[in-house]
Parts: sequence; C-alpha cells; structure tokens
Amino acid sequence: MPEYLKTICRFAVETDFEDLPPGVVDGAKKVLYDTIAAIAAGAQHREPREMARRLGAYSPREIASVIGQKRKMDPLNAALLNGTSGTWLELDEGNQFARGHAGIHVVPAALAVGEEKGVSGKELIAAIVLGYEMACRIGIASKLRMTMHPHGSWGTVGAAVTVGKLMGIDVESMITLVNIASSMTLATSRKTMLEGGTVRNLYAGVSGSMAILAFHLLESGFTGEEDGIGSVYGGVVSDSFNPAAMTEALGSRYEITRNYFKAYACCRYNHSSLDALYRIMKQQKEGVLRPEDVESVHVETYSLAAQLSSRKPRNMLAAKFSIPFAIATTVVHGHSGVESFLPEKVEQKEIQELAARVQVEERAEFTQMMPARRPSRVTVRLKNGKTFTETVWVSKGDLEDPYTEEELDRKFIDLTGPIYGLEKAKEILDRAKRVESYKDVRTFTEGF
Repeated sequence: MPEYLKTICRFAVETDFEDLPPGVVDGAKKVLYDTIAAIAAGAQHREPREMARRLGAYSPREIASVIGQKRKMDPLNAALLNGTSGTWLELDEGNQFARGHAGIHVVPAALAVGEEKGVSGKELIAAIVLGYEMACRIGIASKLRMTMHPHGSWGTVGAAVTVGKLMGIDVESMITLVNIASSMTLATSRKTMLEGGTVRNLYAGVSGSMAILAFHLLESGFTGEEDGIGSVYGGVVSDSFNPAAMTEALGSRYEITRNYFKAYACCRYNHSSLDALYRIMKQQKEGVLRPEDVESVHVETYSLAAQLSSRKPRNMLAAKFSIPFAIATTVVHGHSGVESFLPEKVEQKEIQELAARVQVEERAEFTQMMPARRPSRVTVRLKNGKTFTETVWVSKGDLEDPYTEEELDRKFIDLTGPIYGLEKAKEILDRAKRVESYKDVRTFTEGF
C-alpha cells in the first residue's frame, strides 16, 4: 500500500472541525451556499424536474432534501438529483488547479448523508473540506486524458471521503473506501459538452450517488485494489500521476481556499474572454456595444478555451461551451447571466449572426500560463473602423481576483429569491453562514 494513500486517508479521518483554520471554514461555507444556490436554480428546469418525478416513484423514503423541488428522497437519489441540477446552469464553483468542479460532487453527498445521519453543522463543514481536499488533490496529481470530461471522475473519490467522514469510519476503512470509489469513476466524454449532450449534466450527480453506494459496498464487505487512485488515475483515465502532489503541504494548504466562483452562466473557459469583452463594452458610449456595429471579434486564448470555438451550437448546453455564442449573447443582452443563456437564445437570429463573426484561436504563450492563469485577449473591430483590444490575465472570481462576499451573497439571492421568495432566501443564506452552530443539519436544511 503506497504511503501517500495512508497519509491522506489518515489526515481525512483525524482532522476535525476544530483543526480547521478560520479561513478554511469560511471558504467551505461559501462553497456550501454557492452550491445550494446553483442546485436550486438548476432544479427549476424541465429535465431535472422530470427526472425527480420519475425517480420519486422508486424512492418512498423521504430522508434527504431534493433542493428547490420541495420533496425528499433516499440519500442516493437525492445526491444524484442535486448534483445533476447543480451543473445545469454552469454556475457551480470550481478549482483551477485541479481543473474541475469539486463542490458539486462533494456537497450533494454531504447534505444527503448529513440529513440521514443528523450530523452537526461542524461535522458537515469538516466533511466537505476533507472530501474537497481529496478530490482536488487527485485532480492536481493526475492529468486526465484530453478526451475526458472532469465531471464524474475524481469527484467520486472526494465525495466518498466526505461520506466516510460523516459516517465516522477509521483509517483502514477509509483507505478501503477510497480504493473502492476509485473504481467507480465514470468514462466521461468531453464531446458531450461541446456537442450539447445533456447526459453530461448527470456526471456530477452520479458521482455523489456512487460515493454513497461505495460506502454501502464497504459496509457489505467489498474491497478495492491496493492503490485504486494510482491505478485508475495513473493509467486508466489519466496520462500521468504524481503521488507526491497528494500530500504536498497537506494540512497547511487547503484546496477549498484556492477555488473560484462564477457569475457568468457558462463554462469557466469563457470567462476571461468575457471579462475582456466587458472592458471593451465599458469604453463605448453609455457602456453599450451594439451588435449591428460590430464588424468582427477575434479571441486569442489558452488551449482548453480555444476548443470552445463552435459558432452555431445546437442547444443551450453546447452554447454554454461556445465562446462565439457567449460573446454574442453578452453583447446582445448586455450581461452574461442566466437570462442570456436560456434555451430559446440559441435560435435568436441577432445572436447567431454576431456569433458567426467571432473567431477563436489558441495563443501558445497563454496556454503555458495554465493552471495558475487562464488569459484571453479580445479584439473587437467596429464597422466604423475603430478597433478595441483588451487582455485579461486572471478571470474575475479566481484566487487572484476573487468576488467579494457581498457579490457572492447577491448571486445567492438572485438565484434563490425567485424560488423561495426574497425573505426565505435571505434566511437560508443566514443559516449557511452560521451552519457550524447547528447541532443537527436537518434543522439547517428545513424547507430546502
């Protein structure tokens, strides 16, 4: 058994809420309420609601909240539905160093099991932090194949650690649980996001559900291989694996404090391009860039973002992974919020015509700056001959340019207010900010 696996599993088992620095606790609470908002808003769409209706027929046990849908189910299905809903709008947080989204894998599993067991708020926060840590460290230590989508991969292992922590298992059991969960990684295709295959939105939900199943497999006597992480993430779904990265600065550097949050309802790879576009828009008369005045838009960006070059996405999921569409809808509507990425916008003629005039290409020097930076340079040429160019080195919301707490609070209220009503949305936000005070998280989640 590799030493790194013993070390990180021991860390997960032996670290409790009282061991966490205040900044880590604060970061975890922000991830918690930001994820709840993304889930609640995503749950209002047709597919997640229909999915809940169908699964509800097979889930008579009302234990865990299906957020935003005023119903409860068994923990496996609740985690499945919440993880799926949380990716629907592309507003869930992420970690640029792990190159993926840990929160939407870990939080649904934490809430589902937390409600089932009636854990305290302190236990919930500790489990989220430690599961997030495991997930991101696998992402950092490995390099997923370019054909893989990160959702549904290492998040499964992180979520399993969260479940194991909440269930109070010992170190040896945690090691076995991690080895079991490693083999439950999905074969996720990156093409789904580019082509608009909405099965992609299921990946994170399946991870949370599989994490809970992995615990039940452990309790049933199942075992995994000796080094599940090294095996799966060192040769099956990944091109390389660095065991040292799993324990580097463990306990002094927490990945949940190195995350990013999103205000634009589209793939993170779009964001530095949109930030540059906003700078250009502000330079126009009254801060308005009229689509009919735009001759062309040229975007230079890093390799992963350069893949998002489709000018005519077939549906809204594909549109969220299209820089031309994101640029065009932002110009047309003046913002990059949820309303700019509604399904009907895909067929809006004005957006289609402008997207056709957007060119995207990779700039090698920008690619070399990853993962610490994800730059983009946007050049807008107007029909009157004027040209505007802006370069953004760090996306808004990243570690180097974070959103303020007030901005995150506003995002939460904007997403949840229409669902719960303004006063209850504010109350839920207040609950989340003092979640460590709850002796039973079922009081915290009441009415979700």
